[in-house]
Amino acid sequence: MNSLRILKFPVILCLMFIILAGCQSQASTSTPDAGGGSPSPTATDNGASTTPSTEPSPEPTTGPSASPSTGAGASPNSNTPADGSMGKVTAVRLADAQSGWVGGEGWIARTDDGGKKWKTQYKGKGTIKQLFALNSKEAWATIDETPDQNSVKLQLLSTTDGGKNWKVEGSVPNLGFLHFVSSNEAFSANAMTKDRGKTWITMPVPDSIIGDAYFHDKNNGWALTSTKDKLEIKRTTDGGQKWSTVMSRDAAATPNGAVIRSAGANDAWVEIIGDSGMSQTSYSLFHTSDGGKNWQTVIANSTAGAGPAPGFPLGYDDGPKNNGSKPGTLYVVNPQVAFMGGQCPACDEANTVGWTKDDGKTWTNGKQAFKGYGEQGLAMADANQGWLITTDNTEPSVMYTTSDGGQHWNKVHTFDKP
Repeated sequence: MNSLRILKFPVILCLMFIILAGCQSQASTSTPDAGGGSPSPTATDNGASTTPSTEPSPEPTTGPSASPSTGAGASPNSNTPADGSMGKVTAVRLADAQSGWVGGEGWIARTDDGGKKWKTQYKGKGTIKQLFALNSKEAWATIDETPDQNSVKLQLLSTTDGGKNWKVEGSVPNLGFLHFVSSNEAFSANAMTKDRGKTWITMPVPDSIIGDAYFHDKNNGWALTSTKDKLEIKRTTDGGQKWSTVMSRDAAATPNGAVIRSAGANDAWVEIIGDSGMSQTSYSLFHTSDGGKNWQTVIANSTAGAGPAPGFPLGYDDGPKNNGSKPGTLYVVNPQVAFMGGQCPACDEANTVGWTKDDGKTWTNGKQAFKGYGEQGLAMADANQGWLITTDNTEPSVMYTTSDGGQHWNKVHTFDKP
């Protein structure tokens, strides 16, 4: 009997250790709640809108931390940043009126309720420069890892599952506007990729080009050139092999830049940036929907401190005006509809939004103005629904939405202080 008692006691102890070890193992393998921080949006360049997706938007999730900036390839993304905050937003893109992404200094976040709540999907090194969405599942992001101002190094990330996972596709060779026309084919200025950004080819551009060329597709492209006292808009229909002049105007000064967007093979919206002075910048916006045969002056903002709008003579001040003393973001919805922000660095409320909905024949200035002295983010799902994000170097980024084409904007989210 005594020997049986001695044998039973260690058996009972072993069973107790096994049960405890099993419980401890189960606790250690349970997945903590990924959660989501309060992401901060800031904006960057936008262009012709993508087709709004009717697919249900996937709920963003996160995975183990792995920074693509370290060459982690297709590794999953990190959870919300350790400090739970996201500062100044540097990029914005929507998939439809309710769903889209914002990015900032080393992070990307997604909303599926029109900006009220956000979930962080990526955390890593570098600043998100651009976001582009083909639909609610396929999106791309460029990350600026440039060590200095004398070189360009943009890493390209992509997702095919709504942002649940981001992976490194390759790099982007320039700072042009990145836009995908299919899951594999994209353009950035005069660079084209056919393999999602792994490799790029350079397309020819005309001499004396100002700013970046814009290719709507592999054949149709647009560019601004300037020689002597002329500025010219040129078009190609063979991928840059030949360029023809489709608009020529006298210029009082050489333009300082150009922003070109297109919503069709024969459609082009060309913003020409003039001189700057006294916190003012002169600029013009022209539009064609017939391949350059006819042009509409959409905006001609001459200013006292920066001179005439490009393409107009000294002293000209009779063109259609956008609010503000310098241009904000240009966003093209379709060949009839375009929105453009205005900024006024000397004003208490520096941000405004205007629009045209009749091919550029008339321009309407919105009545609301918003605070924020940083870059402006504007993205539209269609002619009525869109997002505006204002930023500042010292104050939080703020997101507004409209459902009536810019007549009214409602604040939906205030992000973390930078």
